[in-house]
Amino acid sequence: MERIRVASLQYFIRPVQTFDQFRDQVEALVDTAADYKCHLLVFPEYFTVQLLTLGNVKRPINEQIRDLAKQVPRFLELMRELARKNRLYIVAGTIPVMDDGADLIYNDSFFFGPSGNVGIQGKLHMTRFETEEWKVSPRSVLRVFETDFGKVAIAICYDVEFPEIARAGAREGAHILAVPSCTDDRQSFLRVRYCAHSRAIENQMYVIHSTTVGSLPMVPAVSLNYGQASIVTPSDFAFSRDGILAEGNPNQEMMVIGELNLKTIAESRSSGTVLPLLESRRTAEIVSRLEVVPV
Repeated sequence: MERIRVASLQYFIRPVQTFDQFRDQVEALVDTAADYKCHLLVFPEYFTVQLLTLGNVKRPINEQIRDLAKQVPRFLELMRELARKNRLYIVAGTIPVMDDGADLIYNDSFFFGPSGNVGIQGKLHMTRFETEEWKVSPRSVLRVFETDFGKVAIAICYDVEFPEIARAGAREGAHILAVPSCTDDRQSFLRVRYCAHSRAIENQMYVIHSTTVGSLPMVPAVSLNYGQASIVTPSDFAFSRDGILAEGNPNQEMMVIGELNLKTIAESRSSGTVLPLLESRRTAEIVSRLEVVPV
């Protein structure tokens, strides 16, 4: 495909009383993206914490997270069916996943294809609250996913602040980077947003940033949310003037939709005004000759 339409969510997290309420909200959003003829929809990190409100929110948060992991089978069944029914690729945000053998919790993003196939990208770097309070462990494998419209990589929230991750995906041929995130305040949000745009410029790729909005006051670490979904591009003549293809209004429940020209992004890597991805191959050589000079 030369052109595809993509959607990024500003997902409003609110208390739910049943799993069906959660399903109805998710299904309505997927159906909307399909109505707008989108090929790819990105949900934010930890949007699944809505499901914590089905249990006892007074318990220690690390115990609640382990209970949330028990919802993974129902969650996977729901998202797989929505992707198949709507013939849509879905980056399904993240949900905590339990490794029963090692008694560890991971923060995983499931990437569903319209055929029902699913790939998994685990979060590679944990924020302090994930490590210290939620007791979530990092994964150690980066994946690039093959789709009908080319290769896609996923950098989950904090992971986008590490340039090497997106660079590795770009060198493997990914033209799209999905960034599901969950941030509590403006500073946190802007760290992710600025880094997402930097990754777009450095790697000459489209970046789709999805965020949580709303609040769950009774759940630590998501008692507040600050978010603004966006689709950002390299900064060059072939793209949007400010490198922003589309963005939402901060902290409102929204879906941001934009059309990506995959031919343009590919051409920018070989004939753009600057060629940062191509020329980054010199970086290892330069770093290997680093000198410390007294003055």
